[in-house]
Amino acid sequence: MVARPRSGHRSCHGGIAIPARPPRTHVPSIAEAGAWAEVLVRHQLLHAAVLAPTGQWLVQHHRDAPVRVLAGATAMVDLAAEIQYRIRTTRNHTR
Repeated sequence: MVARPRSGHRSCHGGIAIPARPPRTHVPSIAEAGAWAEVLVRHQLLHAAVLAPTGQWLVQHHRDAPVRVLAGATAMVDLAAEIQYRIRTTRNHTR
């Protein structure tokens, strides 16, 4: 039996419905972005994430990867959401 997407859900590769991300109700703070950056680095989902004095984030996925510049806290939180989504869809796809 294949799950059918409900309203507000999107279907991933295996037919499993994953809830669509609700619209953002607030602008993430630098502290929130910093917390997400710390978690991503601690769990080795990013090699490095550094807040620049300009408010931009410098992130590196792997030690030899190029450094990526993110515009600010919102971009950092969006990156964390993308990584979570990728992990969840990969995990659900392999089950």
